[in-house]
Amino acid sequence: MDLFDFNDNEERAKPLAERMRASTLKDFVGQSHLVAEGSLLRRAISLDRLGSCIFWGPPGCGKTTLANIIAAQTNGEFIKLNAVNAGVADVKRAVEQARNNLKMFGKRTYLMLDECHRFNKTQSDSLLPAIEQGTIIFIGSTTENPYASMTPAIVSRCRVFHFEPLTTAEIRGALEHALHDKRKGLGTYNANVDDEALEHLAVTAGGDLRTAYNALELAVLTTAPDEEGVIHVTLADAEQSIQRKALSFNEDLYYDILSAFCKSLRGSDANAALYYAMRLIEGGGDPLLVFRRLIAHSAEDVGMSDPNALVVAVSALTAFKNMGYPEGLLPLTEAIIYVCEAEKSNTVVMAMDAARADAKENRDDDIPKYLRDNSYGSKEMKADSAKYQYPHDYGGYIEQQYLPDSLKDRIYYTPSDKGFEQVVRETRKRKGKKN
Repeated sequence: MDLFDFNDNEERAKPLAERMRASTLKDFVGQSHLVAEGSLLRRAISLDRLGSCIFWGPPGCGKTTLANIIAAQTNGEFIKLNAVNAGVADVKRAVEQARNNLKMFGKRTYLMLDECHRFNKTQSDSLLPAIEQGTIIFIGSTTENPYASMTPAIVSRCRVFHFEPLTTAEIRGALEHALHDKRKGLGTYNANVDDEALEHLAVTAGGDLRTAYNALELAVLTTAPDEEGVIHVTLADAEQSIQRKALSFNEDLYYDILSAFCKSLRGSDANAALYYAMRLIEGGGDPLLVFRRLIAHSAEDVGMSDPNALVVAVSALTAFKNMGYPEGLLPLTEAIIYVCEAEKSNTVVMAMDAARADAKENRDDDIPKYLRDNSYGSKEMKADSAKYQYPHDYGGYIEQQYLPDSLKDRIYYTPSDKGFEQVVRETRKRKGKKN
C-alpha cells in the first residue's frame, strides 16, 4: 500500500456530503439566480474580481461549497476561519498574513468566515480596517439575516448574496448522481434505491442537500445486501434514515389540505382548521409549515383587529421548538383556536400591498428636508432639520408631512370597526387624523 492508498482511504472516510462537494461551478447544484451564465457573481468569480461579500441562506444550500470553488479558482491565497472558535488574535494573524502576501507577492487573500453572524463587535472591528483597505477579500457565510445579526459597518462594505433552499428536483438529481458516482459517491455499493424512497429523501430534506446526502448514505450503509449482493433501499428504509414518515396523501391532496387549512383560519372555523392542521402533521407533513401559515394568517386575516393573534402564533412556534413533538402540538392548537376566534380584518395586508405598489412604481426619494439625516450637514441643512416638530413637545402627536410631496395624500392603512381597530379609530379621531 502506497501513499495514494492512504489518501484514498482518508477520502473515503469522509461523509458523503463532504465527498460530493462540488469543486467547479459546472458541478455546483442550485442557486441558478446567482451563478447562471452571465450573472454578476459568476463573472466576478471567473475574472477573479470578487469583492468582499456575504453568503446568506439556510443550511445545506451551497454557501461553503461556493466559497471553496472561489478558493480553487482564484490566484490568491485563501484562509478559512469559523466564527465559533476564532478570536481577535486569529483575525489579526490572518490580516498580517494577507498584508505580507500583498507586499511580497502581490497576491490577494480571501478570508472565508463560516458562521460570521457569531462575530461580536470587537471581533468585527478588528477585521474592518483590512476590508476597507482591500488587504483582504472577506467572504462571510451565515444562516442568519446579516442585516439584523451582524455589525452594520461590516455589512455595508459587503455585497450580500441571498441563497435559496434547493428545490426537490435539484436535490433528487444530486442524490441520483451520488448513487452512480463510483469515485466519490456510492457507485461501488451496488445499491438500488426505489423511486419513492429517493423522492421522500428529496422532499423531506427541506432544501438541505447535506441532510439528504447523510440520509441516503445512512440508508445504503445500514441496509444488508440480498442474495445477489444488491442493496435494496425501500421507502421504509428512507423514512427511518431521515426520521420522517412519507406523506400519506399525494401531492394534489397535500396542497388541497393546506388550502383548506388556510381558508378555515380565515373563515373562523376552529374545528375545521384543527382537523386540517392535524391531518397534515399526522400524514407526514412538516409542523413548521403549519406554523408558518398560521403566523402569516394571524397578520393577514386578523391583523390590527387583534394584534395579540400574532404574538400568540409566534409564541406557539417558540414553544414548539423548545418542547418538540408531540407536546408542542398543545401551543399550536391554542394558537389555531385563538386566530380562528379572533375578529377578522384584512387592513394590514391591504396597507402592505398599497405601500409596496407605490414603493415599486412611484419611487419618490425627495424626503422632506426636516426628516433627513442632517447630523453632519451644512448650516442650511441644519436649519432645515430644525424645522422638524418633535411630537413629544406637543403631547405625543403633531400633524406634519412625512411622505414625499408626490405621495403626501396617500392613505395605506384604514382601520376597520372591528376589535382593537375600534380603539385605533377613536385614537386617530381624537388626534384629528383621517380614518
